[in-house]
Amino acid sequence: MTRRSCALYAVGIICAHLLVIGIGLMVAQVFRTLMHNRLKKEIVLVEGSRVFESWKTPPPPVYMEYFFFNVTNVKEFLEGAKPEVRQVGPYAYREYRYKDNVSMVENGTMVSAYNTKSFVFLRERSVGDPTVDNITTVNIPAWAVMTQVKDSFWKATMVSVWMNSFGSGLFTTRTVDELLWGYEDPLLARIAPTNPDVEKIFGLMYKKNGSNDGEFVYRTGQQNYLDYGRVVTWQGQSQLTFWTSNQSNSINGSDGSAFHPLLEKNERLYVFTPDLCRSIYMEFEKDVEVKGIPAYRFTPPRSVLASKEENPANEGFCVSPKECLGTGLLKVSPCRKGAPVVASFPHFYLADSKFVNAIEGMSPERTHHQTFLDLNPTTGVIVRANKRAQINILLSRIGGFPKTRSLNETIFPVMFINESVVIDDASAARVQKLLLIVTLVSNFPLIIVGLGGIMLVVFIILLVRARKQKNEVKRIVFTKPLYATSAEDDTSYSPVNDKEKDDPQNGTYIGLTPKVDAQA
Repeated sequence: MTRRSCALYAVGIICAHLLVIGIGLMVAQVFRTLMHNRLKKEIVLVEGSRVFESWKTPPPPVYMEYFFFNVTNVKEFLEGAKPEVRQVGPYAYREYRYKDNVSMVENGTMVSAYNTKSFVFLRERSVGDPTVDNITTVNIPAWAVMTQVKDSFWKATMVSVWMNSFGSGLFTTRTVDELLWGYEDPLLARIAPTNPDVEKIFGLMYKKNGSNDGEFVYRTGQQNYLDYGRVVTWQGQSQLTFWTSNQSNSINGSDGSAFHPLLEKNERLYVFTPDLCRSIYMEFEKDVEVKGIPAYRFTPPRSVLASKEENPANEGFCVSPKECLGTGLLKVSPCRKGAPVVASFPHFYLADSKFVNAIEGMSPERTHHQTFLDLNPTTGVIVRANKRAQINILLSRIGGFPKTRSLNETIFPVMFINESVVIDDASAARVQKLLLIVTLVSNFPLIIVGLGGIMLVVFIILLVRARKQKNEVKRIVFTKPLYATSAEDDTSYSPVNDKEKDDPQNGTYIGLTPKVDAQA
């Protein structure tokens, strides 16, 4: 067997093996399964894991923006006119968050922590100075007290007298700083000494700077990667007590800071939100890309805050029939000490149009008012997010308070927040590196098939060349008589001179001379 034949056979054997092995690995998805199992083991909430430190202290900067609705026609509204508001903001703060008092529990299958947050004002990202800018809005402490005493004629009369003596109206004008971080309200100051549950300081973010929402206990994800970051208990409870059904009181999903790896587009992501006193869910909307990282966008659908007629599962969020306000709204009075607080998306986005039309100045837009999460599906890492929510107050006629006599029931907007985060460059680079490794390892069978394909091309080329050369050899016919006749007719051997005839070597001095015909 020639060397060329051996090379041809070797290339053919290598090609066949590469193709068979590569296609077999692709069909079995061996490397993809190995890589996914590796991710499931590494993305867990235990000391030394790839994500534990970033979970305790998230590196990307978080920004909190506050937008207020300034009322421009208070007098006319109290006389029965349609309220008019003007959006003022943002007042931006850098939000620093970290997990405090982190400890492993239940033999390392769970981890407990406190989510501590603090805020620092950012003048360059804000429209003005919160200590100077005034906002005219609903007097929330007054409405909260009036709602509490509305069923008692004597208490209502007493509170009405106090409000008149203190000059407390249904609306108030305060600075942004006071509305956010607190001010002493004269009506609350009068009630506080006789009621330990009432504080004389009121603020929308009062006691939330440098504080936490209580202890959370999470699953680590070691036993099941789908449980990664899932909340087990909050403030020692595995079930809430605010609502009227077990389904509504369930604590589902994560706290919004961590999601399991290997996300699917058809799954529903649950997030437990203490601010709303409930769990909400998000569904896939579209594919996006952030800093070169592919991501799935998940967002709450309309059904999350739909009326019980649209979504019967939401009936449990109605503490009473009167507190089912319609699609797009959630009355959170049960977890706000009875205050008539109503949650919605900004500008009543995804809510019934009647709530939008009731307030002059509302203009819901998906781009500016939608809540969404952009998650890398392989790692579950948040690459971009915007949490947007609006605080409203339910205004209506209340017996014993003459100032409310001309009011129609109105969901009045006070403020909305936009909590946003985008992955930082350093974290993005780490995620991209990890995704590259996952892609290369998962697609290793494709590389093998590719090499097999190259070897197949080489094999075909060698085979074609070998056949071509074989055919050329067959066409050449060598005949010895013909070759001898032509050679002998043309030349003969003869010595060059006499001296050369006597040379015993008679080899070195041999010359070729034309053969002479003897008859010539």
